[in-house]
Amino acid sequence: MLFSKKTKGFCVEIGEHVALMARLSQPDAPFLVEELKELPSGDAEGMVSWVKSADGKGSSGYIHATCGVYPAKRLVRRHTLDVKRVKDPAYFGEIYTQQFRVEADKYTIKALNPDDGSEYDQAKATQKEVLFCGLPSEDVVSTQDKLLEMGVYPERLELGSLATLGGMVNYLKFKQSKTPVLLLEIGQENTQSFILSADGVDISRPIPSGIAAMIPVVQKELGLKDEESAKKLFYSNTFDFTSMGGVLVKKLLKELQSSIGFYEVQTGQSIGNVVCTQLPSSLSWIGATMASALGVAPLKVDLVPWLESLNIQLAPGVSLGQPEERWIGLFSLLATHQNAVPEEKK
Repeated sequence: MLFSKKTKGFCVEIGEHVALMARLSQPDAPFLVEELKELPSGDAEGMVSWVKSADGKGSSGYIHATCGVYPAKRLVRRHTLDVKRVKDPAYFGEIYTQQFRVEADKYTIKALNPDDGSEYDQAKATQKEVLFCGLPSEDVVSTQDKLLEMGVYPERLELGSLATLGGMVNYLKFKQSKTPVLLLEIGQENTQSFILSADGVDISRPIPSGIAAMIPVVQKELGLKDEESAKKLFYSNTFDFTSMGGVLVKKLLKELQSSIGFYEVQTGQSIGNVVCTQLPSSLSWIGATMASALGVAPLKVDLVPWLESLNIQLAPGVSLGQPEERWIGLFSLLATHQNAVPEEKK
């Protein structure tokens, strides 16, 4: 049976708070972005109806997409290796269990070079620094199943954090920025924090605090009767939380300050900006609050010129809206997808 030619391309990013989708003029670059869509990540029905209405489905009724996911238990950790032990087959397994507290046999993990994201060569073992990236193996299966149920066939399934880091490093290079940036992916229970620059990922650290820790504080500060009402108000975008922002992010801030302090002592460089990439627009004030509490500016992201440098253009009438940084992960997926060309072909 002949497959009908897929004329459109699709990209889907599912985070803990929001799902972002793009419909593209064709599967390969140069792309014209014909539509951008944002839904709460739990809105499976919304996703199904978007897929049904999507122009460019194959005869199977699925859209074929590059997909980025952010499982709560993802692993993205920079680590300094003991060079004497790198060639020991048991060494990496020990790092996973002792340092990262994960069961190695239940995870799918890759070792990468933190400066350019290429695969780390354990046989040569010329570098001490490595970026370990992975996710629970069962999440790979359950995520694929969920996507298929929603009518999305994942042509590629990537760890969204990894694509975001690659995209951000590329963006900072494009902007010729010399200043290190603190990038935060604030989830429900955990926050992934990274310090990166145009030269790569310098520090990565998971922090056991996220949005869930802010809800009881909202309840207390506003004298609400229960956490459920506090949660509804928090996500509703009807109340201005800016004035109490400092109190809400206090716990997260305390943890971050130790990471930043360590980095600044180690490198002699100061963090220049903060960017939060995974929040819905109703919570975009958190990024500004974190930046102000740390005494730095939020990163002012200007994506369109960067996208154009990557052969990605927005069709007339397609707008990123504010804040633009929430689209970094989705466009980074597109950028890595189209630039994943074997060296010999470059």
